[in-house]
Amino acid sequence: MAVTLDLGRMTTSEKLRLMENLWHDLSNGENDVPSPDWHGEVLAERTRLISSGEETYLDWEMAKKLLRDELR
Repeated sequence: MAVTLDLGRMTTSEKLRLMENLWHDLSNGENDVPSPDWHGEVLAERTRLISSGEETYLDWEMAKKLLRDELR
């Protein structure tokens, strides 16, 4: 099915609403698009680095704080 939208005539609000609707629809079918193999490879390597003590991680709240402090 082909859908044509005149994006030039749409308001920013309409475009954002459209994006939200598309994202909502796509997120409901998360298994429709399989992750590429390299995603699993990256996750496995990161798990190995954490398990071996070669790397550590921060919880999300601390990571956000450090990023905000760095960008000031």
